[in-house]
Amino acid sequence: MSTRRLHPDQPASFAFSEASMADVRFWLGKYPPDRKRSAVIPLLWIVQKQAGWVSEPAIRLIADMLEMPIVRVLEVATFYTMFHLSPVGRHHLQVCGTTPCMLRGAERLKEVCKRRIGAKHQPTADGKLSWEEVECLGACVNAPVVAIDDYYHEDLAPEALDALIDKLLDGETITPGSAIGRQTSAPEGGPHVLIDPALYDGTLAQPITLPNRPVKEDA
Repeated sequence: MSTRRLHPDQPASFAFSEASMADVRFWLGKYPPDRKRSAVIPLLWIVQKQAGWVSEPAIRLIADMLEMPIVRVLEVATFYTMFHLSPVGRHHLQVCGTTPCMLRGAERLKEVCKRRIGAKHQPTADGKLSWEEVECLGACVNAPVVAIDDYYHEDLAPEALDALIDKLLDGETITPGSAIGRQTSAPEGGPHVLIDPALYDGTLAQPITLPNRPVKEDA
């Protein structure tokens, strides 16, 4: 894993919003007081959802809330690549570059991002978009895959990704899922097995009597 460092330009401070504090209290309530450090990952995620990225003042705040050494929170934030350590665009694209996606055209998707957005980890001038390459997103059967704002867009061709970027720039809502209309992870063109709903909707089930079932006496 490459070294991950905090962004050189940091805000002066960080504070949880009222809505974020409700989430913080929810997660802290899940653990005994002497185990509250277990909430470090959820709290880092709440920071990122509020601010878009994890800053050094936010790390200090979490360390203070959880009574942890600052370096321990920093270790978690820098270890997990899901945490952004520098500002990202309003919409952040994560392009999977692992082998299945690479074999199915991820390199062409990266070229689209370079052309439309610019360098990795660098938000556009208007702050709308940013992108990065990531490791396996776990949707290999629908490769190539790009995660946009935590939702998967699958079976992407360069033209399809271009169209998604156009919509993002125009402020339109984009729908996650397969760009070719694939049903979840079924083969292209639709499933070929288990296509009769009666096989799984319960209509073929027959009532049975369990042996030695206790008989409920009338009151």
